[in-house]
Amino acid sequence: MNPTDSDHFPADPARPHDGEPARTSLHVLVLSGSSRTGSVNARLGSLVAALVSRAGATARAATLGDFPMPPYDGDVEADEGLPEGALALCARIEAAQALIIASPEYNASVPGVLKNAIDWVSRYRPQPFKDKQTLLVSASPSMVGGNRGLWALRVPLEHLGARVYPDMFSLAGAHQAFTEDGALADPGLGERLTSTIGSFLDLVEADTRYLCLQRRWYEFLGDRTDAPVTSRAQD
Repeated sequence: MNPTDSDHFPADPARPHDGEPARTSLHVLVLSGSSRTGSVNARLGSLVAALVSRAGATARAATLGDFPMPPYDGDVEADEGLPEGALALCARIEAAQALIIASPEYNASVPGVLKNAIDWVSRYRPQPFKDKQTLLVSASPSMVGGNRGLWALRVPLEHLGARVYPDMFSLAGAHQAFTEDGALADPGLGERLTSTIGSFLDLVEADTRYLCLQRRWYEFLGDRTDAPVTSRAQD
């Protein structure tokens, strides 16, 4: 696919069941990996943010256009430090208990603008992606829905220590998949997206509230741990 991502909720999207605690203490950043006006991934991100809110958590939607930054350049970093857009994105990631990225697929891989943002954020200390519960979703006019791009996106995020959720959601034929009110036209896909988000939030809640369940994996070579920096350790 070339670099364009020509990016119904169910009637009653995910809500906490009666008697279950609300997730109001959970703050989720929903980031669209596209800066293009009219992006289907921005539309998917808006839908995801609405579903997160309806599940009882707090969602904040943003696009990469909210965080302008130049192409990564080591000389620029050495002379000027991180650009304001990168610092703002770092702050947003740090402030959230979880991150959901809605990413396009460019030529079966990660969009350059998203990879560039990850490269800039990777230079910040402490590393914002480390231990961040992360869910990946995508939308594309193609028949695979951008899924190949999500597999490529997992690599740098997991390398930086993000806990990328095993399940992912990809919306094929995305240019025809939304209703006028921003929901998914296919009820089955709407139910699957709602279920995926609910399960992800359950994990985030457990990770946030029950420290004894936390399991940390390290694979970011720039991170300092008690284990050798070349090892993948668990505690």
